[in-house]
Amino acid sequence: MKLQRRPRTHWLGRVLRGRRLDRNPLRRRSDRVETAMLGVLFAVFLAGVPFAAHAAGNWAHATSAREAQAQRASLHQVPATLLKAAPAWNANGAGVPEVDARWRAPDGQVRTGEVFVPVGAAAGSTVLVWTDRTGQLTGPPLGPAQVASRAQLAAAAAAGSLAIALIAAGWLARRSLDRRRLAAWDADWLATGPRWSPRR
Repeated sequence: MKLQRRPRTHWLGRVLRGRRLDRNPLRRRSDRVETAMLGVLFAVFLAGVPFAAHAAGNWAHATSAREAQAQRASLHQVPATLLKAAPAWNANGAGVPEVDARWRAPDGQVRTGEVFVPVGAAAGSTVLVWTDRTGQLTGPPLGPAQVASRAQLAAAAAAGSLAIALIAAGWLARRSLDRRRLAAWDADWLATGPRWSPRR
């Protein structure tokens, strides 16, 4: 005789099985409150994520765009003359080489320092470097791709933060309901326990 296999239940069905707002007499009021609360939190997440992500993305984009504009106003791109030749490429080489170079600061003073150069660059050749107003080397101003990347990162962080906040709120509310359920079970047991196990 061949045994019939029980149909496998989907994980979503198992999760939703105890979350119905029906008239099941075994379902307590706290169970219905928990189901309604989870539904509200899920609806808040679905409705709030687009707004939170949009607001955070716009704020980060505007902030980064102002920062980029300020950097473009304060930074200068100047030619730097290499004082030594850059080493040739080899299989054991590590990244972009740094070579001593000389450049003129915006105030006219000549400065020297190490700059990143293409592999094999000859001594006496020039490369463009970014400096601040005092002539110190610095990175380039933020570009459009970096501004957009910051906005996308802020939008994702806002969505994740909203999800974490709602999960924490749901967890705290469920703990409160669990405490009430345990107190109700204790009260029921104190009322019915003596009838089930009378003293001898």
